[in-house]
Amino acid sequence: MTTEKAKRRVLIVVQNLPVPFDRRVWLEATSLKKAGYDVSVICPKAKGFNGSYELLEGIHIHRYPLPFDASGAIGFVAEFVWCFLYTALKSIQVAFRPGFDVLHACNPPETYWLLAWAWRPFGKRFLFDHHDLSPEMYEAKFDQPSSALLNGLKWLERRTFRAADVVITTNQSHKLIAVERGGVPAERVHIVRSGPDLTRLKRYPPDISWKRGRQHLAVYLGEMCKQDGVDYMLRAVNTLIKQRGRKDLFTVFVGGGPHQQTIRNYASELGLDHHVHFTGRVSDDDLCRILSSADIAVDPDPKTPWSDKSTMNKIIEYMYFGLPIACFDLAEHRVSADDAALYARANEETALADHMATLLDDEALRERMGAIGKKRVEEQLAWCYSEPILLEAYEQVLDGFPTSTTSGRPALSR
Repeated sequence: MTTEKAKRRVLIVVQNLPVPFDRRVWLEATSLKKAGYDVSVICPKAKGFNGSYELLEGIHIHRYPLPFDASGAIGFVAEFVWCFLYTALKSIQVAFRPGFDVLHACNPPETYWLLAWAWRPFGKRFLFDHHDLSPEMYEAKFDQPSSALLNGLKWLERRTFRAADVVITTNQSHKLIAVERGGVPAERVHIVRSGPDLTRLKRYPPDISWKRGRQHLAVYLGEMCKQDGVDYMLRAVNTLIKQRGRKDLFTVFVGGGPHQQTIRNYASELGLDHHVHFTGRVSDDDLCRILSSADIAVDPDPKTPWSDKSTMNKIIEYMYFGLPIACFDLAEHRVSADDAALYARANEETALADHMATLLDDEALRERMGAIGKKRVEEQLAWCYSEPILLEAYEQVLDGFPTSTTSGRPALSR
């Protein structure tokens, strides 16, 4: 790394989760720092992440308050405006010290293209980190989505793709969206998969106390939102315990999220209080201990246009811990897990229960699938395989310029 590159500065903007809780963003930030970049992050505050400013592992973290939890379309619009204004103000603060050369904006939402255009006359370049398909996610979240809001989200998405000098995205399905729907040249879209950092996770000996006296432990990991399908998993567990009479299963749900209390209430309605446990958000160490103690893992995301094209981080983290997975048959699940998962007919909880039972009853199958998953992570999917692609994208956004006369975006050469 030359002296000039060592002085390059990055401002990462993320709205949906605080840093370092957002694992993908934190991996990107630490990788860039390790490569010699000065890195700042702007994100919201949340429980456990309340400091307005923190210097962590050499990364400047600036947080702003989020005084309400958005619900409904009007709530989300208000949240977008609030977060945009706070982020804009804090970006001015960062611009003075320590400064930034690249604005790296993560979605959702796709509102920060406005900030990118505001900073472009000052020589700042824009990298769009395409985490999610916001229009499809909106459709998955709401039973009766507004066509006006859906069209508005698609318009914001197009504007963001148009403003971006370079796009990084999580999988091939998302890259096709960027190219075909967003009009971004394929050579400017880099697939940076979200894989675990093998230096930050640790496998422990199983702790049988998590099983609460049962023979087997099933686990769910992730933030619980309406579109995540945790209710499907509860119905599958209910089928196994109440309808099929299994006495050997306990289930732990790890994670928080806006839908968690609703899910907990639903578990009580099903009479599962003595068969399930909700941990809320936990430390990395506790997470590793729980996953090290489980026998099987479940991803109950139902098949939707959003989920079918999304890479779920939980799938790869399950695989790192050697956990065989029961899930619905989604395209990107198969890309990630391959033979480390059993794929149930989409959105049929009884089929999901069948696959959970198959895994619980066959120790040899569990061990074989777990070994496949561990090998895939260690040889293909860990963060160390994505890190060089991230750095290549940064080389392109910083060095692949400088001319543009017609498109509104600088032309890049490789």
